[in-house]
Amino acid sequence: MADDARDLPVKSPPLDRAALERVLARAAELQAREGDGDEPGLSDAQLIEIAKEVGLAPGNLRQALAEERSRTEAPGAHGLADVLFGPALATATRTVRGTRDAIMTLLDATMQREEGLRVKRRFPDRMLWERAPGIVANLSRAFDFAGRGYHLTRADEVGATMVAVDGERTLVRIDASLAGLRAQHIGGGSLVASIGGAGTAALVLLGVMPLVAVAPVVALTAVGWLAARSHRRARARAQVTLEQVLDRLERDERPRPSLLDTLVPVARPR
Repeated sequence: MADDARDLPVKSPPLDRAALERVLARAAELQAREGDGDEPGLSDAQLIEIAKEVGLAPGNLRQALAEERSRTEAPGAHGLADVLFGPALATATRTVRGTRDAIMTLLDATMQREEGLRVKRRFPDRMLWERAPGIVANLSRAFDFAGRGYHLTRADEVGATMVAVDGERTLVRIDASLAGLRAQHIGGGSLVASIGGAGTAALVLLGVMPLVAVAPVVALTAVGWLAARSHRRARARAQVTLEQVLDRLERDERPRPSLLDTLVPVARPR
């Protein structure tokens, strides 16, 4: 490193933070092009030492590492359906106080008792939930005494990834997959538009004047478009629910059993 430093200009103006980030990103890009990507990566300790050398706080670096390790999808990966009808994934991230195991236990209880879900799969740092079946779950959703809405039960699955930031904080990322729900909205909208097209075709065959014949396809296509776009509202409701779950985690609120849970505990599925 000392030999490399001798090749630099004797006097050079200091870089601000934005310029420093651009230089580091460009250096990583050039190294990747040279084929050095097969070399072993840097450990957390090495990254922290580098962060100190360039003036970055170790706590911020740990936070960035936790966010990167909790990532479950490629950033910026959006297709045409995302643009037209809204994304198929709702996600929320928060750093809360508590160990990973304690947060996982509290989050699981919240999802099962307050959001109408049950455990689908369990991993060391991630859990998956799905809609809970059974009489108690169905009655809770039907009556909805607490007014929760149970918006997460419409998701294909709900997942949470938990990464320790340090000994006292844990980064929690919750995501709800709404691909099936979006497909239902798009399919329903397409069906309505198809009915309009069939109506217009029938009127044309009957010899109805074109200005009148196109009315069904125009009207029902507009209705179908609005039906398909309603996915945006469903995703927004799921997004708010995820944020509310993180709010409760942040305040360390313990979930309370519902009235039906108290009255019919034996009916809850295991």
